[in-house]
Amino acid sequence: MTFISQVDRRRLLAGAGLAFLPLEFVVANASDTLNVRLYGAKGDGKTLDTAAIQRAINAAAAQGGGTVYFPQGRYLSFSVELKSRVAIYFSAGAVLIAADPAKHRGRYNLTEANPFENYQDFGHSHFRNSLLWGENLSDIAILGPGMIDGEGLTNKSPNAPWSMGVGRNLPPSPALKAHIAELKKDVEAMSGLGNKTIALKNSRNVTLRDFTIYRGGHFGVLATGIDNLTIDNLKIDTNRDGIDIDVVRNCRISNCSINSPTDDAIVLKSTYALGEIRPTENVTITNCFVSGFAMGSLIDGTYKREQLENLEQHLTSGRIKLGTESTGGFRNVAVSNCVFDCCNGLAIESVDGAVLEDMVVDNLVMRDTTYAPLFVRLGDRRRAPPGAPMAVLRRVSISNIDCRALDRRYCSLISGVPGGVIEDVSISDVRFVYPGGGTVEDAVRKPPENADGYPDPDMFGVLPAWGFYLRHVRDLALDNIEISTLKADARPAVVTDDVTGLRLRSFVAADGPGAPFTPVAI
Repeated sequence: MTFISQVDRRRLLAGAGLAFLPLEFVVANASDTLNVRLYGAKGDGKTLDTAAIQRAINAAAAQGGGTVYFPQGRYLSFSVELKSRVAIYFSAGAVLIAADPAKHRGRYNLTEANPFENYQDFGHSHFRNSLLWGENLSDIAILGPGMIDGEGLTNKSPNAPWSMGVGRNLPPSPALKAHIAELKKDVEAMSGLGNKTIALKNSRNVTLRDFTIYRGGHFGVLATGIDNLTIDNLKIDTNRDGIDIDVVRNCRISNCSINSPTDDAIVLKSTYALGEIRPTENVTITNCFVSGFAMGSLIDGTYKREQLENLEQHLTSGRIKLGTESTGGFRNVAVSNCVFDCCNGLAIESVDGAVLEDMVVDNLVMRDTTYAPLFVRLGDRRRAPPGAPMAVLRRVSISNIDCRALDRRYCSLISGVPGGVIEDVSISDVRFVYPGGGTVEDAVRKPPENADGYPDPDMFGVLPAWGFYLRHVRDLALDNIEISTLKADARPAVVTDDVTGLRLRSFVAADGPGAPFTPVAI
């Protein structure tokens, strides 16, 4: 017969009751929870709490792990280093505020050396100049429902001056040398500034859940070299990128709302920042909302569209994108059940010599897109170590998209380069409404190749089609496609250039108000 003491009985009953208590109560009262106030944090929004927060995290790590708890309050801080087996919990009403070196006594960590900084932009080469950062960690979490406010972060991230022309080993011209000198000044000006909210490198088993990021700097979340990453139910309302996923394996991004009017919302990349050719793989993005409203208007619920006043300058971004940095490539990626509003469309790119393959996109709604609804680009920039091959982009399936586009200049675009052909793409069950209004002059334009250019639809200028522009593509299937314009357009619905193996089934177009839907013949 097992004997249960009075003390054990009380513990057992208390444990059974935990299932009926709020999560925050359970966290705050758990035996392994460390309250930052007990380590000296004031939480008054005026006192620098950096040292106190770091003491609490170090103490949790020293005891083998635990939860660092932020009760209600406003905690001002510079760079804080995360530790393995330590969770950060921001309670309701808790706000971690990024300090401002111009106002507060202190600075963010200086950028660490990176011997591979030649091959990607400054922001992707350094991690410690962040509010929360960690390297070589395991089993960590950052949890809400509180907020991180990047008030004192900069959203600037200069281009790496040393990466200009590096990939092909081109000798710098006098003009390029002068440009590099100017960019070095921009890099030097970043000393002591923080430009990321959360930066994680070479870690595993990471969970980010249920908190809010407001004005997150260059990156709200930068995760590089992470295995087993879960990002769930974040709200990010920011002034540059929301979430950047770089050479990550087994990643789940779900139920997030991300507003980023001046840059991208969710971006997958595969840089050379870790010094190895490694793909981003086994990634799902699902049940997310991305947008380009005025910053702050997602959080306050006003959803201001002031950035739409001048489409010619493309003041909104906010999209889902992969491939701007693509040294390592991408495989096994699924994007589903997402809503785009007041932002650019979906971009799928491989330009730096790597393979992008086996990607599925399904169930997207796009309202008021301010760029091409679909942009699939294989380029030949090769910002990678010497000897990088031509990039590859193949086996992509896109289905069930409903889109209303705003900018007449850009239709959906699938374009490789001479000698680099996009292969095996299928697009099915989509309905796109374009603004129309293209001119006869637009219709006769021959877009430049720009093989080594930065991949974005505006690299080609106004396109000569209003529905789809297809170039350097092999084995493309278009099935059950319905496209129309709100105004008459002098351009054809579809233009092809160097396309083989094109298969059309139930592809109809209506040019102008009241025009009948008629089959598209190419």
